[in-house]
Amino acid sequence: CFSLAGIMLLEVFLVLGTVIIYFLFYKKKEEKLPFKEGWWGKGQKPDAEEDTTIRPFKVETKEEELSDLFRRLDQARFTEPLENGCFHYGANSIYLRKVVSYWKNQFNWKKQVEVLNKYPQFKTKIQGIDIHFVHVKPPCLPEGQSAKPLLMVHGWPGSFYEFYKIIPLLTDPASHGLSDEHIFEIICPSIPGYGFSEAPHKKGFDSVSAASVFHELMLRLGFNEFYAQGGDWGWLICTNLAQIAPNHMKGLHLNLASVTNMGFMHLLSILLGQYFPGLFGFQEEDVRRMFPFLKKGLYRILQESGYAHIQATKPDTAGCGLNDSPVGLAAYILEKFSSWTDLEFQNLEDGGLERKFNLDDLLTNIMIYWVSGCIVSSMRFYKENLQKGIGTQKHEKLTVQVPTGIASFPNEIMHTPQAWARKKYTNIVSFNFMPQGGHFAALEEPELLAKDILQFVGKVEKEQLWRKK
Repeated sequence: CFSLAGIMLLEVFLVLGTVIIYFLFYKKKEEKLPFKEGWWGKGQKPDAEEDTTIRPFKVETKEEELSDLFRRLDQARFTEPLENGCFHYGANSIYLRKVVSYWKNQFNWKKQVEVLNKYPQFKTKIQGIDIHFVHVKPPCLPEGQSAKPLLMVHGWPGSFYEFYKIIPLLTDPASHGLSDEHIFEIICPSIPGYGFSEAPHKKGFDSVSAASVFHELMLRLGFNEFYAQGGDWGWLICTNLAQIAPNHMKGLHLNLASVTNMGFMHLLSILLGQYFPGLFGFQEEDVRRMFPFLKKGLYRILQESGYAHIQATKPDTAGCGLNDSPVGLAAYILEKFSSWTDLEFQNLEDGGLERKFNLDDLLTNIMIYWVSGCIVSSMRFYKENLQKGIGTQKHEKLTVQVPTGIASFPNEIMHTPQAWARKKYTNIVSFNFMPQGGHFAALEEPELLAKDILQFVGKVEKEQLWRKK
């Protein structure tokens, strides 16, 4: 009897021991996202080692390309808009005619190429494809201070050019009236298939693939520890990078934070959060931005996500027309810069586009898509990320332990309260409601975003939070 009880007791201890070991070791291992080793070049992966040379790059355009562009602009066909249609049906063709006239007669692409080339640019081959990136070092560093590497990742339909106004604020803050306690060295790549980064030639290149490529890029540049910042797809790529390489990333700063794995309490907070905000950790500003949820949540998603459904299912079909027509491309992209900057802009005939941006900046971004011919490959990124369904990927189920800062802009299409974000980002050290601005924060409100990045890094550095991950 004693021996039987002893055996049972031993079995209980073995089971308990196994459970404890699992939670102590294996559970922690699961929290890390595997690095995705891929080959995205044409054909079979060669046996030879990949050329890891970093080559200087400059944007260049041939006269024939510009002649072809102007011919297409001259031959554009416009459809008359509905009376008082404003931007409710998409880009208004009355305003579009104005844009095309400016494009043909006043916009100076050669001058904008000089602007693009004012920062050093490079290319290097990673996993079979050429990766383009801007790499800007500080013009001067105070004695005894070193620059902090900061990876900045754009989204769709943006480009690396989105960061051109914020780069000087972060590499030379003192000259722009900001604190120079922290100075950055900026690495700003084009997502593969965007801008001047080569498009993947194989199916399956998703956000985890992009994060793995950028991790390799940072290591190749000699950065073993770095910060990362992103919005739009940059949010997801940088989030995945924090999951792949938490020991290399000192801090993660986002100007968009979305949570795709919704639990029961999330759903309950949608139903009752307006009436019992404190119960769900909502602040007054959360309630103002989110409710009534039917109007500010569900209807808004339905109204603004048609493009995503097209791009997540048949990107090449829609992309063919955009790749063939500069006016079609401009209409498609400009409409996003209107509604994603401020949804109220759809009530204006010009989409409010020149209230926050100038035509030179907007057309420079469009030209990056046109001269590189990347619109189709950029749209495919939606299919690669969404075709398996939302909430099904491993990275969506894993949390992020890296110190995180979130700048929450009021005109972002969807608001994510800190109470929701904390379920995904378990180490939020800074969450700020920004006073103004929308989706394209770096281009629209560079100073506000720069200040938020600076204060976030200040907190991480002061408390050495990255060492406590």
